[in-house]
Amino acid sequence: MARQTLRAQLLTAVAGHPDGTAPYVLELAEGDDAGYFAEDSATWVVHAGMGTFVAGIRALLMQALHPGAMAGVHDWSRYREDTLGRLSGTVRWIVTLTFGSTQQVAKELGRVGRFHARVAGEYAGPDGAPRSYSATDADLVDWVHVAFADSFLTCHEAWGPPIPGGADAYVRDWATAGELMGVVDPPRDAAALRARRDAYLHDGVLRGDERVADVVRFLRKPPFDGILGFAYRVLFAAAVSTIPAPYRRLLGVRRSALPVGFAAGIALRIAGRVIGAGPRAQDFARMRLRRLEAESARSGEDA
Repeated sequence: MARQTLRAQLLTAVAGHPDGTAPYVLELAEGDDAGYFAEDSATWVVHAGMGTFVAGIRALLMQALHPGAMAGVHDWSRYREDTLGRLSGTVRWIVTLTFGSTQQVAKELGRVGRFHARVAGEYAGPDGAPRSYSATDADLVDWVHVAFADSFLTCHEAWGPPIPGGADAYVRDWATAGELMGVVDPPRDAAALRARRDAYLHDGVLRGDERVADVVRFLRKPPFDGILGFAYRVLFAAAVSTIPAPYRRLLGVRRSALPVGFAAGIALRIAGRVIGAGPRAQDFARMRLRRLEAESARSGEDA
């Protein structure tokens, strides 16, 4: 009973549904094709891994360092008023692109695109002069993609099983998602990914300011109570520990002297056992794939 209660709390926090079967998850069993990523591919393995719990925090921290992206969050995001809704919306995007059919992905991209079409405004440049931004700006979608891929790869390498084909396979795979989101020429291997990330730093694009500090304060202690609140604090510290020093300085965070990586590993193993006690998103995707295989076999017999 305690495991089921914890599972319900965890899945409500990240997926918006106590047993993880929100309508979009059930829809993974539908559709007429295999989707963009092969079964048990690098992307499937990374995004089904427990390291995603740390990677999500790390990605948000890294993405906040781009002033245009930060302005969009400041001006348009409801993360303070609806933390769980904002989190479950992001999880929905990741799960759908990873495991869904191309039809379901197209619908999800439309949902995200309609929101992004409204996200625009101004922020102060390094010289104090106003600069305009839009969520569709090439450098913003590129940075969001790079920070995401770098975070999910880094955290899976720290806390996940081997990636089929290695790190390069994941970066090459997820470049497809970048292109779907409008990224021009996304990195296609791990070295290129980290070089693209560091170019933003060396070119002086990234910065830490009061808006960034405000987001860091919120991410350090969001409104999670009880055991989830304790586990989250461990995962936040673990996320910080994986961020290279120059980015930590911009964020105004320090690595903990405690063995947070080890503690996070324990927390993630427990989370894996808890979540594995019931159906997961990839199980519904496999249902679609087995159905398509059966239909193809019947079609071959009738030919």
